[in-house]
Amino acid sequence: MGLAGPDGAPPGAALPVPAELLRAAADRFGTPVGVTAVAALEAAAAELRAAFPDPWLRAYSLKANDVPAVVERLGAMGLDANVVSRGEWAAARRAGIPNARTTLEGIGKTAGDLRAAVRAAAAGAPLRWVAVESPEELDALAAMAARAGLGRGGVGPLDVLLRLNPAVAPETHAGLAVGNEASKFGMTETELTAAAAATPEGGPLRVRGLHLHVGSQLGAVDAWRDAVRRAFALFALLAAGRADLDTLDVGGGFPVGVPGSVPAPARFAEEAARLLAAVPAGRRPTRLATEPGRFLVARSGVIVARVLHVRERAGWGRVAVVDAGMTELIRPMLYGARHRVAALTSLGRPVDPDGAATAGLGPTRVDGPVCEATDTFGDQRLPPLRRGDLVAIADAGAYGASMAMAYNGRPAIPQVLAEPDGALVLGRARGRLA
Repeated sequence: MGLAGPDGAPPGAALPVPAELLRAAADRFGTPVGVTAVAALEAAAAELRAAFPDPWLRAYSLKANDVPAVVERLGAMGLDANVVSRGEWAAARRAGIPNARTTLEGIGKTAGDLRAAVRAAAAGAPLRWVAVESPEELDALAAMAARAGLGRGGVGPLDVLLRLNPAVAPETHAGLAVGNEASKFGMTETELTAAAAATPEGGPLRVRGLHLHVGSQLGAVDAWRDAVRRAFALFALLAAGRADLDTLDVGGGFPVGVPGSVPAPARFAEEAARLLAAVPAGRRPTRLATEPGRFLVARSGVIVARVLHVRERAGWGRVAVVDAGMTELIRPMLYGARHRVAALTSLGRPVDPDGAATAGLGPTRVDGPVCEATDTFGDQRLPPLRRGDLVAIADAGAYGASMAMAYNGRPAIPQVLAEPDGALVLGRARGRLA
């Protein structure tokens, strides 16, 4: 893979936080430390809003980054919350996002998750909807809702969407292609149609529409377009007999990459508009939703790490070991993602990673501190380094904090927000040692 990587910026792209502020964060909070640029969050949210304007519902998928301070900022920018568990639901609540602006989906919903959704509805604070993955999950949820008295005695039903497996071939890494027909996610058209037919109107559950998600980091719009077309066709078929059906959630998957090399959200929105216009007026969904995660947060995040060792290895050249690795950002090990690593200091002196001359930069393999040979950020171009120097790992805002782990007894790193005025605000403190 080249230095740009599957969702990385170009090798020379500017970091979202000035180097002096990143060095200040390291001094104040220690390393490793995660820093999120609020201005980058605002820019991504604005681009999404321009592509999918009101009345589109725009939700942030917390799986990408569940730090409540980040979720709170996105909520204040008009993003609702999309969660896949009670844990993420609790993070959304801590961020001040009410149930009415929160949707629950996910392949792994437990009986406890479903009961919590039913209890919230019975208490008069229902989630916006629950996206159901299978006929079995629908049956279990319906039984719980019936026992709780939903849909009768003045208590409203629980709104659900039925998740469609669109059976397409997403243009992405195989591990991110959740919309292919062999994936574990969603129902086939036959299963979904039967599930809808088995859920009568006027009962404890109210089927409001369909949900789909094609995959993450989509490199082209073709598979997404095919999936949405199939969803529109299935919606039109079901709408013939269901007055309550009004919603289609098209998921997310909008990629982050070198500008011009991947489709922007506006490209997906154009396809959705064309497809919607082709649906007969009486059979169209009147409520449309999208729920990206990575697109909103990936570029905003930087991990600042400190150099622990610099070594020369025969046949490999220079190797630098830093104090952040797979426990803070597992994506390189998990599916070969590439992240730019830039020096913030060189031989103890500050450097500008976005303005440094290429002279003096040399190939350096950057490895993490974990006791696994696969804990690496790969080959980078860096100036001379020594123990104590600082580096910045770019594009770390998505699937870093939310996928962090305590392997090797490593506590979670602090998460800091960098405000547009240069202030550093602690969003989550460093975890405790076991």
